[in-house]
Amino acid sequence: MRNDLAPAPGRFIAPWSRSDTPGYAGGGNKFDLDRWNAEYFKRFHDFLASASERGIVVEISLFSSHYGDAQWDLSPFHPANNINGTEVADWKKLHTLENGNVLARQERYVRKLVRQANEFDNVIFEIQNEPWSDRPTPEGAIGTVNSFLQPPARDRFPNAAEVADDLSLAWQAKVSEWITNEESALPSKHLIAQNYTNFRLPIRGLLPGVSVANFHYAYPEAASWNYGLDKAISYDETGFMGRDDDSYRRQAWNFMLSGGSIFDALDYSFSPGHEDGSDSEPNGPGGGSKALRQQLHVLSDFLQSFTLEDLHPDAQAVKHASGTIARVLSNPGHEYGMYFDGDGPAKVTLRLPVGHYSGAWVNVRTGSIEGPEDFQAADKETVLQSPEFKNGIALRLKKGAR
Repeated sequence: MRNDLAPAPGRFIAPWSRSDTPGYAGGGNKFDLDRWNAEYFKRFHDFLASASERGIVVEISLFSSHYGDAQWDLSPFHPANNINGTEVADWKKLHTLENGNVLARQERYVRKLVRQANEFDNVIFEIQNEPWSDRPTPEGAIGTVNSFLQPPARDRFPNAAEVADDLSLAWQAKVSEWITNEESALPSKHLIAQNYTNFRLPIRGLLPGVSVANFHYAYPEAASWNYGLDKAISYDETGFMGRDDDSYRRQAWNFMLSGGSIFDALDYSFSPGHEDGSDSEPNGPGGGSKALRQQLHVLSDFLQSFTLEDLHPDAQAVKHASGTIARVLSNPGHEYGMYFDGDGPAKVTLRLPVGHYSGAWVNVRTGSIEGPEDFQAADKETVLQSPEFKNGIALRLKKGAR
């Protein structure tokens, strides 16, 4: 009842209009896949416009895995839910090139959404959400977080990384092609995202046209291992770590200071009746709150205080930081953004080019300055003592004259 992605009975609005024939499994008449629903596209346009006014980037997930029969039974593409005679013998082939006469309708749908969104510059297109769920590789898990767990737990969620199989990838490549082809004659061009896997994995290769690699429940290694691809690495979905703000804030700082490009937090404080994000009761496998959103704003402000395009992950600047894990982005000899995950105070040993540096320790919860730093780095290492902190602290340094 509190799932904001599950419309109340009779309230489901799809891109396609309803026919005059009763019998949709979710209530009401069946869909007519030959006719677009003007109400849907008005809402689509209004939503993108409202987000643009607020400086919000919208990721449009064009398709999603179904996960099971219950979800497939509600799909407009299900033969029982439309009047158009769709031919899907196996729903696990819906997102493959072997999906009968549905492929042409999928193409028409993609091209329609691409055209409708073209005037907006705040859009990313994701091809499919979690494609490995319906179509994992025959080998199953190809990466594990904790290899010391005993099977079968070692090779299952939430410890295993899976990728989509070849049939899925061929279909996803076709969707990317549709997006690129449709935009070739339109004024604006948008980024395309491929949802690659969960957790962390060295990416073997992304599909043609893809600029963003989406990971769910990502570890910092998802960014650091794949930084050399020169693609945007995205922490695309959070959850399954309880409700406390500290966990998700720490995930964000660790990922972004490892070279990540995007952090998306599923925020379960938004629910029907709590459209202002004030729901404080347990609601799904994740957290979220006004306080967390303010804390993520601190991270955003911290990153925006640098010349971001000049920064890269730096494994050399911090030699050691007692009791913490250090994540560093830098333009060596110019700017350094550092995050120390753990509890302090910490003794931090730096290796910096000779010169004068100034900056400040930043409270990652509030954004307040915990203490200034102003020092001269000589040929040898520089040792700093941090203020007291719990669950992380940040340090901003810039080189310059006194």
